[in-house]
Amino acid sequence: MIRRIVAACAAAFLLAAQPAAAQSILRDAETEAMFKQMADPLIVAAGLSPRNAKVVLLNDPAINAFTAGGQTVYVNSGLLQAADNANQVQGVIAHELGHVADGHVILSDGGTRPALGIQILSMVLGLAAMAAGSGDAGAGIMAAGQSAALGKYLAFSRVQESTADATGARFLRGANISGKGMLAFFKKLQNEEYAYGLKNIDPYMQTHPLSGDRIQALSADLQASPAWNNPPDRPLEERFKRVKAKLEGYVLSPERTLRDYPLTDTTIYAHYARAYAYHKAGYPDRAAAEADALVRADPADPYFLEIQGQILLEAGQPQESLAPLRAAVAGSHDNPLIATTLGHALIATEKRANYPEAIRVLRTAVGRDDDNPFAWYQLGTAYEASGDSARAALATAEQASLTGDLRTANRSAHDALANLPPNSTDWIRAQDIATAAQNEFDDNPKKYKKRR
Repeated sequence: MIRRIVAACAAAFLLAAQPAAAQSILRDAETEAMFKQMADPLIVAAGLSPRNAKVVLLNDPAINAFTAGGQTVYVNSGLLQAADNANQVQGVIAHELGHVADGHVILSDGGTRPALGIQILSMVLGLAAMAAGSGDAGAGIMAAGQSAALGKYLAFSRVQESTADATGARFLRGANISGKGMLAFFKKLQNEEYAYGLKNIDPYMQTHPLSGDRIQALSADLQASPAWNNPPDRPLEERFKRVKAKLEGYVLSPERTLRDYPLTDTTIYAHYARAYAYHKAGYPDRAAAEADALVRADPADPYFLEIQGQILLEAGQPQESLAPLRAAVAGSHDNPLIATTLGHALIATEKRANYPEAIRVLRTAVGRDDDNPFAWYQLGTAYEASGDSARAALATAEQASLTGDLRTANRSAHDALANLPPNSTDWIRAQDIATAAQNEFDDNPKKYKKRR
């Protein structure tokens, strides 16, 4: 189920701050499974490892995707909402993997440095002219320099985008995936350009080539691929429709969702969308009814069971949520996001007999996905409720380290070190966190001078 990584888990997509992306990450087990199914063949075609490269969903209505270093592709929720099918999203992912494989983030300095040099030189010359009494001339020199610098950077960016298009097309071919979706999405973007008035768009003042130019440059290569006429991947398209529906229920207004998926619509997608919309709007009974309809349609589907359990949990019925959540964990082969929700529910029952299971479930979850602050928070809560303050401190240190709170990470790690068996696995991990925090303090003394 879509959920947020925060101190307390709200029903729906799990949100976490992402400094590199400057947006919030949405985490959902089914969505991440869809992205993996979409991207893994492309990642392999790019010569990368699926263990290291991944696609991450951001809560942002803009129709956009990007990379920000490393091997992560960020896809905005607005892009999924705008896409008509999974193949279109694959075309976008292929393009972004082109940026990754071609090292464009690393090479971006090659575009910014010359542009910055032009700007600095124009400022020096402009200030000199002003000092000589030619104020208007100096201002003109600086303005012209800024324009030239911007133009140089934009030209560099357009070259990178064109290169990523070509590389992405090659990855589609290598993965035996049709490029029809890539062209269709560019045509969708072209329609957006027409909507804003193509005559008013200066092609030399854009970071990307105009969509029509991209279509013209790519069409021949994509159509020549043996994969061009491959039929759609039906299971992937089905998963895409489900994810798109549940995402709409979460990110858009309930009124919009109910307009797009009226009560007369009895498809799986409509039940999914309305379940999220009603739950977000504070109608637990209606949300539960929609979730129940999903489970009746497929009692073994782990994602249907997950949303049913999540709604019960957040409606104040943690004990009742355990059965569907346990079934969801089993049916998803111990998916760590779903297991985290089960751990949360076990703790929420406030029954001491459930704490050992919560610890076991949550330890498995963080073992398979240690980049989840909410899971570490819940594990710390379970340890504390069980009287294991040392491991509670270690879990707090893990959570704080992930969220960038290094003071808390350092303090909690030392608390754990003082009470854990020396040289045990947990003791060594606490030492690693404390050492990493101290190294950061030493490297940035001014930043951490206060309240250290």
